[in-house]
Amino acid sequence: MYRILIADDEGIMVESLKEIISREYAQDVEIATAKTGRTAIEQAENFHPDIVFMDIQMPGINGIAAIREIRSFNTSCLFYVISAYDKFDYAKDAISLGVEKYIMKPVSRDVIIRTVEDGMRKVDQIREKRSDQLKIQEKLETIIPVVENGFVTGMLLSDDLRDEEYYRQLLEIREKNAYVEVIWFDPQNPEGGLISPVESRVKAQENYMQIRSVIKSFQRSIIGPVMSDRIVVVVPHEDETITYDERIEAINQMRSLLQRLSQMLSMRVRAGIGRICRFADLRMSYLEAVQALRDSRARVVHIEDISAHGIYEDDYPIELERDIFTALSRGDVPAVQEKVNVFFDWMVRHDPEDLDSMRLKALELVLRSEHEAFNAGSVNYAFDYRKDYLTQVNALSDSHEIRDWFQDNMTSIAATIQHQAQEKDESTVTRACKYIHENFYRELSLDDVSKEVNVSPYYFSKLFKEEVGENFIDYLTALRIKNAKELLRRPVLSIREAGLQSGYADPNYFSRIFKKHTGKTPREWREQNL
Repeated sequence: MYRILIADDEGIMVESLKEIISREYAQDVEIATAKTGRTAIEQAENFHPDIVFMDIQMPGINGIAAIREIRSFNTSCLFYVISAYDKFDYAKDAISLGVEKYIMKPVSRDVIIRTVEDGMRKVDQIREKRSDQLKIQEKLETIIPVVENGFVTGMLLSDDLRDEEYYRQLLEIREKNAYVEVIWFDPQNPEGGLISPVESRVKAQENYMQIRSVIKSFQRSIIGPVMSDRIVVVVPHEDETITYDERIEAINQMRSLLQRLSQMLSMRVRAGIGRICRFADLRMSYLEAVQALRDSRARVVHIEDISAHGIYEDDYPIELERDIFTALSRGDVPAVQEKVNVFFDWMVRHDPEDLDSMRLKALELVLRSEHEAFNAGSVNYAFDYRKDYLTQVNALSDSHEIRDWFQDNMTSIAATIQHQAQEKDESTVTRACKYIHENFYRELSLDDVSKEVNVSPYYFSKLFKEEVGENFIDYLTALRIKNAKELLRRPVLSIREAGLQSGYADPNYFSRIFKKHTGKTPREWREQNL
């Protein structure tokens, strides 16, 4: 159905247009009319036309002014101006308002029909575009929670931050900082009675999309999945710190949010809020939010309200120090070398004569780095393997020697972490390829191989593709087809036997796969290659 508004102060013109359109398009159109600019605007507000035929010279509000007003609340409407005045100013104004066509009176029946058909075609295109947009929006409503879940769990549980920029672009995160809120579902209902912890988790999971909707209505945030008895929420923030008033506002906002959730779920809900930090350090804010929940029974508690913490001197490069350990955890040797140099430059600028402080800081960061390497499984611990460190550091006579010692040790630790990670990945893929070559003729799946090398199927699939350059099934298929070709060159073997010994129990399936990869059936290939 197409809604058409005809606005003209000449009654005969209105009736003529209405009669032509009604007779030609019958049940496909609904028509409204107006004889003044004011009436045309009122009709447009109530009738919501798709197509408007507008005369320019009408009593009171003229056609150009009426189009401008209607356009302010109906942006998709199509306007066709009909006028007895061939004036440049009118035509220029009509063009500036996006009018589809300027038609001079008198107007023939054929022109009216062609114009209506043009309008209907464009309305269909607008509706189709809108439908496509709604479908995309509908898909995004399904996909975005998954993307947000991946971002939150990745930031909290993974040391590998390579995907951070990808997620930031996908979720349109422009801020450089954020803080974490942990919403905890207390196994206690609002009346004070207890409910099963399992029941509270199931209820949260079943109402997850509604919970997301409530949280989003209160604040712009990135929401993680239901993890046991909690949901982790990341709130982007432009500044590196939060003022007292902003902190109170965040707490009050969370109290209102929890009130809504508690009413919706019929259970007690509490929340802890961590400090602002960089996205790379979100795990720290998460731990603070958990600590806030643990150390207080208040419904909403901010970590700043319950704990004191040390303050770094004004120019101390704490962010640079964190960057060093972020790069170290990835085994990123060039980044570690660069940031260590910049950090040492700061120490020299801070006090070029204070060699003892430089020695101590270099030793502190090296020892912390070795601890990180130990936790990553890159080095083993021995009580006496660092017994020479104090002697070495005390023997460093100037800032250049201290810098070299600091740089050499940090580079060595980063290289060890990098090597251990590469060796682990390479040995996994090498063992997998060996197993595939030994068992390709059997029924073999990704799950079988990943189990053999003792890693999860998802991680193995990603690792295999990165290392080999193709996915598991393509690699296996290429190996099987290569073997089948060798067997088909032996006349004593039947085609069925060649397929069976290449991992294909079904001869028809073997034939289809072989032709897909070679362009010929096994029989055709054999005839040409014997």
